[in-house]
Amino acid sequence: MSNLNGKMTNNLSHVGYGKGCEIITKKGTIFQSNTGYKLITKKLIQAIKEQYALNWYGIHGIRHWGRVYANGLRLAEGTGAKVSVVKMFSIFHDSRRLNDGSDEAHGPRGAKLAEEFRGKYFELPDDEFELLIIACNQHTVLQIHTDITIQTCFDADRLDLARVGTMPDPRYLCTDLAKNSDIIAWANERSLSDYSPAIVTLWNQ
Repeated sequence: MSNLNGKMTNNLSHVGYGKGCEIITKKGTIFQSNTGYKLITKKLIQAIKEQYALNWYGIHGIRHWGRVYANGLRLAEGTGAKVSVVKMFSIFHDSRRLNDGSDEAHGPRGAKLAEEFRGKYFELPDDEFELLIIACNQHTVLQIHTDITIQTCFDADRLDLARVGTMPDPRYLCTDLAKNSDIIAWANERSLSDYSPAIVTLWNQ
């Protein structure tokens, strides 16, 4: 597996990609090891699933989120993006889509859901939460943003466009790393095959 790897150590499983790797307890709770903030828990995923209006395994569903998550972690290794923001963006950016076509307001609705769930299902520091809200709100509106973490979120999503018949165009990607032909080819192969990263299995347990 090119970007996620796992190993069991006593009662913990470590899954991640370098900086910001995660510690997953046998009970399924997921913590980000480099900040101490609890991030993507089973309760959070279940709460998102309960209100999700589309096919959970559809083109904008959990396998897409898993690839955005993996794309974002791979990019963050080079861009220096805030990993916790990239991870949370992956599960909220399409969480309130009402259809699989044109849904211009889905980004702001996803941001609103993050606001509703913050403090109940997850925590982020104020500065990181602000970046998450901007990334969700603007990911289909802005071509680029000045903040590298938001750029990384945008690119993580856009690198998975092949699944809907659109190849990622370097002109519409933000970071130099995302524009790399090897990165685009890697992401396209996974997108076209509807690849399900290991993190999706953990989220669905």
